[in-house]
Amino acid sequence: MRALIQRVSGASVSIDEKLHAQIGEGILVFIGIETADTGEDIEWICNKIVQLRILDDEQGVMNLSVKETGKDILVVSQFTLHAAVNKGNRPSYIRAARPEVAKPLFEKVMQQLEVSLERKVASGVFGAMMQVALVNDGPVTIWMDSKAKL
Repeated sequence: MRALIQRVSGASVSIDEKLHAQIGEGILVFIGIETADTGEDIEWICNKIVQLRILDDEQGVMNLSVKETGKDILVVSQFTLHAAVNKGNRPSYIRAARPEVAKPLFEKVMQQLEVSLERKVASGVFGAMMQVALVNDGPVTIWMDSKAKL
């Protein structure tokens, strides 16, 4: 499972030109699910997301997490995080899980985040064509892969 996390001062998801979800300060998380992902991957990546200390404290130092601050999270499923580009110029998505596997795992990610944070988490719609708007604050962008957690 891969996550691309961006600290934002605001982010939103629109579908068919209609606002679907919006957050203020917090983090935007793109999640890519692969065929080999399990509950262990979900637990590891969700724990990292909620505890990642990339939000500023009173001194302006990245020292706080969304769990500590109560800031927002917006989660968007994005299979293209598993693009393989080592051969040719057309990305291969062979590692990305098919929708019938990925959708239930994405729903479990959302459930785990909400349990960990003890509140609702905003999200896009799995499989929908979405327009994601964001203002990256910093900029701060973090890449995580549950298969590379050594």
